Amino acid sequence: MKSLLISNSTNAGEQYLRYPMPQIEKFLSGVTEIAFVPYAAVTFSYDEYERRVQERFSEIGVTVKSVHREADPAGFIRRAQAVCVGGGNTFALTRKMQEQGLMEAIYDKINEGTPYVGWSAGSNVCCPTICTTNDMPIVQPESFRAIGAVKFQINPHYLDANPEGHAGETREQRILEYIEANPDMRVVGLREGCMLHYEDGRLELIGKRPMRIFKKGEETYEVNPGDDLSFLL
Repeated sequence: MKSLLISNSTNAGEQYLRYPMPQIEKFLSGVTEIAFVPYAAVTFSYDEYERRVQERFSEIGVTVKSVHREADPAGFIRRAQAVCVGGGNTFALTRKMQEQGLMEAIYDKINEGTPYVGWSAGSNVCCPTICTTNDMPIVQPESFRAIGAVKFQINPHYLDANPEGHAGETREQRILEYIEANPDMRVVGLREGCMLHYEDGRLELIGKRPMRIFKKGEETYEVNPGDDLSFLL
Protein backbone atom coordinates (compact mmCIF):
# COMPACT_ATOMS: atom_id res chain seq x y z
CA MET A 1 0.00 0.00 0.00
CA LYS A 2 1.22 3.45 -0.97
CA SER A 3 -0.83 6.49 0.00
CA LEU A 4 -0.35 10.21 0.53
CA LEU A 5 -3.26 11.63 2.54
CA ILE A 6 -3.19 15.42 2.67
CA SER A 7 -5.20 17.61 5.04
CA ASN A 8 -5.81 20.52 2.66
CA SER A 9 -4.96 21.48 -0.89
CA THR A 10 -4.01 25.10 -0.26
CA ASN A 11 -2.46 27.02 2.60
CA ALA A 12 -3.75 30.54 3.26
CA GLY A 13 -2.15 33.06 0.93
CA GLU A 14 -0.60 30.41 -1.34
CA GLN A 15 -1.41 29.12 -4.82
CA TYR A 16 -3.60 26.06 -5.29
CA LEU A 17 -1.76 22.80 -4.44
CA ARG A 18 1.53 24.69 -4.06
CA TYR A 19 2.68 23.43 -0.65
CA PRO A 20 2.10 19.66 -1.15
CA MET A 21 3.59 19.45 -4.67
CA PRO A 22 7.17 18.59 -3.61
CA GLN A 23 5.84 15.62 -1.62
CA ILE A 24 3.42 14.64 -4.41
CA GLU A 25 6.26 14.73 -6.95
CA LYS A 26 8.44 12.54 -4.77
CA PHE A 27 5.57 10.15 -4.05
CA LEU A 28 4.62 9.79 -7.74
CA SER A 29 8.17 9.18 -8.95
CA GLY A 30 7.97 7.23 -12.22
CA VAL A 31 4.24 7.91 -12.74
CA THR A 32 3.36 9.65 -16.02
CA GLU A 33 -0.46 9.51 -15.89
CA ILE A 34 -2.93 9.60 -13.00
CA ALA A 35 -6.64 8.81 -12.81
CA PHE A 36 -8.40 11.73 -11.14
CA VAL A 37 -11.73 11.59 -9.29
CA PRO A 38 -13.32 15.11 -9.38
CA TYR A 39 -16.69 14.32 -7.83
CA ALA A 40 -16.21 16.45 -4.69
CA ALA A 41 -16.62 19.54 -6.89
CA VAL A 42 -20.02 21.17 -6.43
CA THR A 43 -19.88 24.87 -7.34
CA PHE A 44 -17.63 24.37 -10.39
CA SER A 45 -17.53 21.75 -13.12
CA TYR A 46 -15.61 18.49 -13.26
CA ASP A 47 -13.91 19.82 -16.41
CA GLU A 48 -12.71 22.84 -14.48
CA TYR A 49 -11.49 20.70 -11.60
CA GLU A 50 -9.49 18.52 -13.98
CA ARG A 51 -8.01 21.65 -15.56
CA ARG A 52 -6.94 23.09 -12.19
CA VAL A 53 -5.25 19.89 -11.08
CA GLN A 54 -3.61 19.37 -14.49
CA GLU A 55 -2.16 22.87 -14.36
CA ARG A 56 -0.28 22.01 -11.19
CA PHE A 57 0.58 18.39 -12.07
CA SER A 58 2.05 19.51 -15.41
CA GLU A 59 4.90 20.98 -13.37
CA ILE A 60 5.93 17.44 -12.37
CA GLY A 61 5.32 15.85 -15.78
CA VAL A 62 2.12 13.95 -14.87
CA THR A 63 -0.94 13.84 -17.15
CA VAL A 64 -4.27 14.05 -15.30
CA LYS A 65 -7.21 12.12 -16.75
CA SER A 66 -10.55 12.50 -15.00
CA VAL A 67 -12.86 9.52 -14.56
CA HIS A 68 -15.90 11.67 -15.43
CA ARG A 69 -14.90 11.46 -19.10
CA GLU A 70 -14.88 7.66 -19.10
CA ALA A 71 -17.74 5.32 -20.09
CA ASP A 72 -16.47 2.84 -17.48
CA PRO A 73 -14.94 4.84 -14.59
CA ALA A 74 -14.27 1.76 -12.43
CA GLY A 75 -12.55 0.00 -15.31
CA PHE A 76 -10.46 3.09 -15.93
CA ILE A 77 -9.39 3.08 -12.27
CA ARG A 78 -8.36 -0.58 -12.55
CA ARG A 79 -6.01 0.26 -15.44
CA ALA A 80 -4.49 3.37 -13.82
CA GLN A 81 -0.84 3.90 -12.94
CA ALA A 82 -1.94 5.96 -9.92
CA VAL A 83 -5.15 7.37 -8.43
CA CYS A 84 -5.89 10.87 -7.17
CA VAL A 85 -9.07 12.00 -5.37
CA GLY A 86 -9.57 15.72 -4.90
CA GLY A 87 -11.20 17.66 -2.09
CA GLY A 88 -14.54 19.40 -1.91
CA ASN A 89 -17.80 18.09 -0.50
CA THR A 90 -17.31 14.61 0.93
CA PHE A 91 -20.98 13.61 0.64
CA ALA A 92 -21.19 14.53 -3.05
CA LEU A 93 -17.94 12.67 -3.65
CA THR A 94 -19.07 9.57 -1.76
CA ARG A 95 -22.43 9.29 -3.51
CA LYS A 96 -20.91 9.44 -6.98
CA MET A 97 -18.09 7.04 -6.08
CA GLN A 98 -20.57 4.53 -4.67
CA GLU A 99 -22.82 4.82 -7.73
CA GLN A 100 -19.90 4.06 -10.03
CA GLY A 101 -18.29 1.31 -7.96
CA LEU A 102 -15.16 3.37 -7.37
CA MET A 103 -14.81 2.55 -3.68
CA GLU A 104 -14.21 -1.12 -4.46
CA ALA A 105 -12.06 -0.43 -7.52
CA ILE A 106 -9.78 1.95 -5.62
CA TYR A 107 -9.56 -0.39 -2.62
CA ASP A 108 -8.32 -3.16 -4.91
CA LYS A 109 -5.81 -0.86 -6.61
CA ILE A 110 -4.41 0.41 -3.32
CA ASN A 111 -3.96 -3.14 -2.09
CA GLU A 112 -2.09 -3.97 -5.28
CA GLY A 113 0.40 -1.20 -4.42
CA THR A 114 -0.91 1.47 -6.79
CA PRO A 115 -0.10 4.97 -5.45
CA TYR A 116 -3.06 6.90 -4.05
CA VAL A 117 -3.09 10.67 -3.47
CA GLY A 118 -5.98 12.43 -1.76
CA TRP A 119 -6.57 15.76 -0.12
CA SER A 120 -9.35 16.85 2.25
CA ALA A 121 -12.42 14.86 1.09
CA GLY A 122 -10.03 12.66 -0.88
CA SER A 123 -8.34 11.76 2.41
CA ASN A 124 -11.68 11.23 4.17
CA VAL A 125 -12.79 8.60 1.64
CA CYS A 126 -9.66 6.54 2.24
CA CYS A 127 -10.93 5.86 5.79
CA PRO A 128 -13.45 3.19 6.84
CA THR A 129 -16.24 5.78 6.75
CA ILE A 130 -16.76 9.47 5.98
CA CYS A 131 -18.18 10.13 9.45
CA THR A 132 -15.35 12.46 10.52
CA THR A 133 -15.66 14.86 7.59
CA ASN A 134 -16.36 18.53 8.33
CA ASP A 135 -18.77 18.87 5.40
CA MET A 136 -22.50 19.48 5.24
CA PRO A 137 -24.47 16.50 3.85
CA ILE A 138 -25.81 18.33 0.80
CA VAL A 139 -26.71 15.01 -0.85
CA GLN A 140 -27.39 11.55 0.56
CA PRO A 141 -24.99 8.74 -0.35
CA GLU A 142 -25.96 5.06 -0.16
CA SER A 143 -24.14 4.85 3.17
CA PHE A 144 -21.26 6.45 5.07
CA ARG A 145 -19.01 3.54 4.03
CA ALA A 146 -15.81 4.58 2.27
CA ILE A 147 -12.75 2.86 0.76
CA GLY A 148 -11.39 1.54 4.06
CA ALA A 149 -7.77 1.47 2.95
CA VAL A 150 -6.65 2.75 6.36
CA LYS A 151 -8.00 1.50 9.70
CA PHE A 152 -8.44 4.90 11.35
CA GLN A 153 -10.55 8.00 10.73
CA ILE A 154 -9.13 11.33 9.56
CA ASN A 155 -10.47 14.75 10.43
CA PRO A 156 -8.79 17.04 7.88
CA HIS A 157 -8.44 20.80 8.42
CA TYR A 158 -8.37 20.07 12.15
CA LEU A 159 -8.79 23.28 14.17
CA ASP A 160 -8.04 23.81 17.85
CA ALA A 161 -9.64 27.20 18.39
CA ASN A 162 -13.27 28.14 18.87
CA PRO A 163 -13.94 31.53 17.19
CA GLU A 164 -14.59 34.38 19.59
CA GLY A 165 -18.29 34.84 20.19
CA HIS A 166 -19.17 31.37 18.86
CA ALA A 167 -21.12 29.26 21.35
CA GLY A 168 -21.24 26.06 19.31
CA GLU A 169 -19.17 22.92 19.72
CA THR A 170 -15.46 22.90 18.93
CA ARG A 171 -13.97 20.43 16.49
CA GLU A 172 -12.61 18.46 19.43
CA GLN A 173 -16.05 18.19 21.00
CA ARG A 174 -17.50 16.84 17.78
CA ILE A 175 -14.79 14.20 17.54
CA LEU A 176 -15.32 13.24 21.18
CA GLU A 177 -18.97 12.62 20.28
CA TYR A 178 -17.84 10.39 17.42
CA ILE A 179 -15.54 8.22 19.56
CA GLU A 180 -18.22 7.95 22.21
CA ALA A 181 -20.51 6.40 19.60
CA ASN A 182 -17.64 4.46 17.94
CA PRO A 183 -15.42 3.31 20.85
CA ASP A 184 -13.24 0.99 18.77
CA MET A 185 -12.15 3.66 16.29
CA ARG A 186 -9.21 6.05 16.44
CA VAL A 187 -9.49 9.52 14.91
CA VAL A 188 -6.54 11.66 13.86
CA GLY A 189 -6.92 15.43 13.78
CA LEU A 190 -4.78 16.34 10.76
CA ARG A 191 -3.98 20.05 10.84
CA GLU A 192 -3.61 22.13 7.71
CA GLY A 193 -0.24 22.00 6.02
CA CYS A 194 0.21 18.37 7.09
CA MET A 195 -0.12 14.96 5.45
CA LEU A 196 0.23 11.26 6.17
CA HIS A 197 2.53 9.16 4.00
CA TYR A 198 2.18 5.38 4.07
CA GLU A 199 4.66 3.20 2.18
CA ASP A 200 6.65 0.02 2.81
CA GLY A 201 4.65 -0.69 5.96
CA ARG A 202 5.53 2.66 7.56
CA LEU A 203 3.17 5.55 8.34
CA GLU A 204 4.77 8.98 8.60
CA LEU A 205 3.42 12.42 9.55
CA ILE A 206 4.79 15.13 7.27
CA GLY A 207 4.51 18.82 8.10
CA LYS A 208 5.42 21.37 10.73
CA ARG A 209 2.53 20.75 13.12
CA PRO A 210 1.59 17.89 15.44
CA MET A 211 -1.39 15.60 14.87
CA ARG A 212 -4.07 15.03 17.52
CA ILE A 213 -5.09 11.49 18.47
CA PHE A 214 -8.55 10.57 19.77
CA LYS A 215 -9.68 7.19 21.17
CA LYS A 216 -12.40 6.44 23.69
CA GLY A 217 -10.91 5.54 27.07
CA GLU A 218 -7.59 7.24 26.28
CA GLU A 219 -6.45 10.75 27.13
CA THR A 220 -6.37 12.81 23.93
CA TYR A 221 -2.75 13.49 22.96
CA GLU A 222 -0.51 14.70 20.16
CA VAL A 223 2.15 13.10 17.98
CA ASN A 224 4.85 14.94 16.07
CA PRO A 225 6.55 14.39 12.73
CA GLY A 226 9.08 11.60 13.24
CA ASP A 227 7.09 9.86 15.98
CA ASP A 228 6.20 6.18 15.72
CA LEU A 229 2.67 5.85 14.25
CA SER A 230 2.59 2.06 14.00
CA PHE A 231 -0.28 1.99 16.52
CA LEU A 232 -2.53 3.31 13.71
CA LEU A 233 -1.77 0.42 11.35
